[in-house]
Amino acid sequence: MQLSAQGRVETMSLLLALGLLVAGFCPAIFCHPGGPAARETVPEDRDNGMHVDHLRLASSNADFAFSLYKQLALKAQNKNILFSPMSVSTALAFVSLGARNTTLTEILQGLKFNLTETPEAEIHWSFQHVLRTLQRPNDRLQLSIGNALFIHDQLKLLSKFTEDARGLYAAETITTNFQDPTAAERLINDFVKKETQGKISELVQDLGSTTMMVLVNYIFFKAKWKMPFDPRDTFESSFYLNKREEVQVPMMSLEGQHIPYFRDEELSCTVVELPYTGNASALLILPDKGKMRSVEAALLPESLRRWRDSLQPRRIDEFYLPKFSISGDYQLESILPELGIREVFSPEADLSGVTGAQDLQVSQIFHKAVLDVAEKGTEAAAATGIKFILTSGKIDPVILSFNRPFLMAILPTGMDNTLFLGKVTNPKQA
Repeated sequence: MQLSAQGRVETMSLLLALGLLVAGFCPAIFCHPGGPAARETVPEDRDNGMHVDHLRLASSNADFAFSLYKQLALKAQNKNILFSPMSVSTALAFVSLGARNTTLTEILQGLKFNLTETPEAEIHWSFQHVLRTLQRPNDRLQLSIGNALFIHDQLKLLSKFTEDARGLYAAETITTNFQDPTAAERLINDFVKKETQGKISELVQDLGSTTMMVLVNYIFFKAKWKMPFDPRDTFESSFYLNKREEVQVPMMSLEGQHIPYFRDEELSCTVVELPYTGNASALLILPDKGKMRSVEAALLPESLRRWRDSLQPRRIDEFYLPKFSISGDYQLESILPELGIREVFSPEADLSGVTGAQDLQVSQIFHKAVLDVAEKGTEAAAATGIKFILTSGKIDPVILSFNRPFLMAILPTGMDNTLFLGKVTNPKQA
């Protein structure tokens, strides 16, 4: 059903906040004039037994991650970059459950899926597989990813949408009285606070009385380094922002460790992997001096796969990594159109798969991220000491220092689905 401009309410916003620990939230706020009171019954999870090409999904996810990174880098040159590709792609795929026609095609193609090779159903089942895989119990790290729908108590959703939300994205459904925006904000924020163990407490604010549904996608990740840095070895050192500027940062260090390592002569960069306890690791990419932009331009799924396949343990006599806390803050509704996702932000948006009426559009996608890296992993806070370095007596010692801008990705072991991707240009820049 096509509504008049007067009959449409144009405020669905998709928000994301991410932290490491990684606590990521993507609330999407749907609004329209309302509907008869109804609450759908959500069926149990199911499995259709179809063959799903998970490698193809991982490649598409990596392609989307790097494509979005390049757009963010264009708009934030010489600044830190931080976002969660997994959270953004999951939230957009979730929204696409209710999209139809051109709106649907743009979202899925914007997520880098080839729709002539990959049916829509296979895309959603692939996301379900990834979510289930990431949720497998692990007593050595905490990784929780999930979705929730906060629904106006008078909103009638199509049963197909609620069934797929539950079966494919394991979405909780929570009835919410949006006529009392303050109470609705408190309900959602309390949920967010609980799922992030208190790390994020005030995610949603200024909800309008026309809000009909809020979609929340979250990731929470907490792990310790497999090879922890000793806080007593952390010392003040220079980080070179460019040829002319430097800042003093607390520099963590490891000595005499065998670390997965790859020297990429083709792209003029060095890649190392620092594993966490459990099934995840941080991939660190250090471009040669003056080569950051050329490495960024070469970021492709094939590059990520080649780096990970080429890593070999190598003894590093001295390894240095700054201790830092950085953040990213983006309005993605102005960036995603560069990836071809346009109609969902316009009055022509077709999200009729949500309610049966073409009465919703996306007005905002806000992404906020925070990353903390310290000696013990993602949560340690230790006093900084002063280290006096003795001249090494080794012949040609292998020294690797991340004392200039570098890239960092956090990935599950054996998967190319990027939980987190960023660039550290200035560790002192929050």
